Amino acid sequence: MTYASIELLHRALRSGETTCATLVEAALERAAEKAELNIFIELFPDSARAQAFAVDAKLKNGSAGPLAGVIMAIKDNLCYQDHVVSAGSNMLRGFTSQFSATVVKKLLAADAIILGRTGCDEFAMGSSSETSAYGPVKNPVNPALTPGGSSGGSAAAVAAGICHASLGSDTGGSIRQPAAFTGIYGVKPTYGRVSRHGVIAYASSFDQVGPFAKTLEDLAQITEVISGDDAFDTTCSERPVPSMAPTKAEKPMTFGYYNEVLENPALDPEIRQYFHTKIAVLKAQGHTVKALDFPYLDVLVPIYYILTTAEASSNLARYDGVHIGHRSEGFSDLESLYKTSRSEGFGQEVQRRILLGTFVLSAGYFDAFYGQAQKARRVVRDATLSALEEVDALIGPTTPHTAFPLGQEYTDPTVLYLEDIFTVQAPIAGIPAVSIPAGPHSNGLPFGMQIMVGPFDEPKLFQAAHILDQRS
Repeated sequence: MTYASIELLHRALRSGETTCATLVEAALERAAEKAELNIFIELFPDSARAQAFAVDAKLKNGSAGPLAGVIMAIKDNLCYQDHVVSAGSNMLRGFTSQFSATVVKKLLAADAIILGRTGCDEFAMGSSSETSAYGPVKNPVNPALTPGGSSGGSAAAVAAGICHASLGSDTGGSIRQPAAFTGIYGVKPTYGRVSRHGVIAYASSFDQVGPFAKTLEDLAQITEVISGDDAFDTTCSERPVPSMAPTKAEKPMTFGYYNEVLENPALDPEIRQYFHTKIAVLKAQGHTVKALDFPYLDVLVPIYYILTTAEASSNLARYDGVHIGHRSEGFSDLESLYKTSRSEGFGQEVQRRILLGTFVLSAGYFDAFYGQAQKARRVVRDATLSALEEVDALIGPTTPHTAFPLGQEYTDPTVLYLEDIFTVQAPIAGIPAVSIPAGPHSNGLPFGMQIMVGPFDEPKLFQAAHILDQRS
């Protein structure tokens, strides 16, 4: 059986109601039963069973860690020593990692059990988990729909009840959007709060690892475990990690929302009405809610895609058939080796973003595009931090609508980039953001509420989420 929270799981383990070994076998069975959802690229039965045996022994002698027995999945861009990792790409198909990502080490040190690696958009580039070389992940709520992306498999593993929690990575909304589409909790911590060592890079100044969970308390606990400084990652903050357990606010909070978000024509009318109702409820509870202006909403997506594709172009240059990654057999000289290896190894969306990134970094366009986008990023960050000086937290919808169908044809593939319109602000500004379940919509599907706070203020983020969480 599955347990609704880590707390209930630990009660069952301590009482002898179940064991880690039993939990792993049950999780493997559930994964097999739901194989048609294509959630897992690969299960790790041998290492999961070995870890379960070790944790059961620790539980008996009283030395078990804070995540003892928690069954978790990891996105297929997180390295796990002696396990295959591929970032959902043919470029790395069959590649076995020689070391573990720092976040994976921290999970194992806390006695979590890693069940397998989950499907994701190739190199984390996508909003629907359809660009994977292993096929699309399906939404457990409705298999005809996307679970979101790029961390769709990690979200689906939790929503389907296979795992207690999972890890994903968020570059422009890749944790929060799937959390909203599958009706669970997902958080992108402050940039630098969590180590990126051992995370296969997409855009290095945006990428951040974070968890999915079924409860806000579990989400906070796992975020706390994976946070902290790391000598292997110079961008990782040395700030002490505070307690992130959601607590009741000692006094009413001040919330802000952007007029441009709630008045956006792309926003589903029912989701808009939900937020107006939520604002009224907050005011009735004694909280202050302020309407704010944010004139930069329309430029967030262009800023994000100019900068991230530029960084992707640089990060993915190493996959050339010589240094690392797939090597084509159909080449005649060095130039054709590069061309055929990269053409065969990378999917269409990755190639599109590499081309765009190479273009904006080229000599004739660097200042006009990349340079201007960097300046615009600073303007957005300053405006965001200025707004957060007026309010404790910024709130709004995570996505403009509920989950959309898989397999949709687009004459303009960049239309999907607009899926990130509400989620890219947080990574552009480097601040933490969480998506908590809202709804359900009249169509029966979940949607999410997004909360953003100032940098390195995760305790306030979870406190605000506790107030807004209708499940609390």
